[in-house]
Amino acid sequence: MISESKKLALHKRMQDLGLFEKDLKESFIRSSGAGGQKVNKTATCVQLKHLPTGLEVKCQISRTQADNRFFARRILCEKYEAEVLKQKTQANQAAYKIKKQKRRRSRRTKQKMVEDKRKWSQKKKLRSKINLGGK
Repeated sequence: MISESKKLALHKRMQDLGLFEKDLKESFIRSSGAGGQKVNKTATCVQLKHLPTGLEVKCQISRTQADNRFFARRILCEKYEAEVLKQKTQANQAAYKIKKQKRRRSRRTKQKMVEDKRKWSQKKKLRSKINLGGK
């Protein structure tokens, strides 16, 4: 169940972005996945289409239609910010961070890293105990 404060916050966010209920086409589809017979009998999946921009969203996160309506509008707001307003959303930033982490290092960076490792190994060798031939 979604609280009234969250619903009001979403409604305000939609107004700030210029997304109005009159511009949305909402339809309901039968969900798929876990839920058994209940899912097969009721249409809980929500499909939203923003007519001016053509953005489409499908949502079947929850088993209740009311919750899915809320989540679909929230996802539509995020998609609108990302695609139409070209703002960096948290999801985009997280994806960029992962992409950057997986990117290969440049040749110069690799050389510099190896040089630093050699310097550190030389320093560590100087710290070792000196063997005077005894025990």
